[in-house]
Amino acid sequence: MDVVERAEVLVVGYAVRTTNTDEMDQAKAKLPALWQRAGGPGAFAHVPGRIDENLYAVLTDYESDHHGAYTQILGVGVRTVPRLPEGMVAVRVPAGQSLKVEARGSMPQAIIDAWMQVWKHTESGGTPPRSFATDLEIHHPEGADLYIAV
Repeated sequence: MDVVERAEVLVVGYAVRTTNTDEMDQAKAKLPALWQRAGGPGAFAHVPGRIDENLYAVLTDYESDHHGAYTQILGVGVRTVPRLPEGMVAVRVPAGQSLKVEARGSMPQAIIDAWMQVWKHTESGGTPPRSFATDLEIHHPEGADLYIAV
């Protein structure tokens, strides 16, 4: 994990509120349906002003830490917030220092492994400590990059 300065990004997409505990229970998990919806063909074709073809997952509105509820928005990066398509939200991810973790390999296992590394850092009191402000995943053809707010 390296500390990097991450630029601001605007994301338009679909949102769910969940917990990591719920995500480990197939009956309660909301993220698989969110990813299925967002991963469908043309899911974001009608969103104007996209900055690239990547998928962005924003984790924000943390109730407390990685044990509490949080909101995940899955969408696309945009230049400006357009008139929002029905059912979508917009979120501004502020610039700031982040721990960068690369997830490479077979998905979704590579992203799970990357988050396990983040949780181990958090549980062990690693420095710099997580701020639980707004975290960002950028999914691209090579894998995903996690930017964990510190």
